[in-house]
Order: sequence, then structure tokens, then C-alpha cells
Amino acid sequence: MSVLRTIVRDERGDVEDIPGLAIVLIGILCPLIAVGIFMGRYGLADNTVQSAAAAAARDASLSGSATDAVPHAKAAAELALSGNVNCQSLNLVIGGDGLHTALGQTGTVTATITCQIATADLAFPLIPGSLTITETAASPVDPYRQR
Repeated sequence: MSVLRTIVRDERGDVEDIPGLAIVLIGILCPLIAVGIFMGRYGLADNTVQSAAAAAARDASLSGSATDAVPHAKAAAELALSGNVNCQSLNLVIGGDGLHTALGQTGTVTATITCQIATADLAFPLIPGSLTITETAASPVDPYRQR
């Protein structure tokens, strides 16, 4: 019976092992959390930039002329990006032959958005200070709409 009491009451090693275990867990969990935050931010930014490219292509395809397409597309892209992604630099390129085709002919308008996003606030050694995300979307132009 005294051996059983000694085993049950023996608490040596419990307190001494906790700080070492905590250091190991912190050393493993902190990088995993930082990478998880980075991947979440990248996924949100990538989806938002893709949506902005689609909105820009759609607005450009609805424009009456090629000169009106760029300002309309830029406004649509900025509206789609507002709130979720803060681009340090935003570059929009409108392409495709959709606005230059003859009436009755099909065509498409493409919008390519390049957005540079700051990630320096994460302040972790292996995470870059900024990301550049480039996405392209296309939208058909109504072949019977006057241009």
C-alpha cells in the first residue's frame, strides 16, 4: 500500500517539463500560425483580384467604345477590390478584339489586373514583404449591340 501511495503522490517532473514543452510547442505553432495567416490572406487576395478582373472585363464589354472601356473597367475593378484588398499598385490592361469587331461578329474583351499587396505587417522571416497577383478574365461582347 505504501508503494501505491508513493506512485500516486509522486509528482516529480511535472512542473519541470512544462517550460521545455511550452518552448517546443511555441516554436512549432508560431510558424504554422504565421503560414496559415499568410495562406489565408493570399487566397482572399487571389479570389478578390479574380473577381475584380471579371468585373472589369464585363464593364469593358458593355462600354460603347474602346475609349470608354478603360475608365469603366478601372472603376469596376477598384470597386471590386475596395474593402478586401489594398493594392499598393494596380495595373489594368484591357485587350481583345470585341470592341473593334463589326456589327454581327462575335468578340471578347479581356481584362488583366496586376495587384501588388503588402504582407510586411506579418513580420515573419520566410514570408515575403509583398505579393504580386495577376489575374485575367474575359467577357463576350454582344454581336448585335451598336459600337
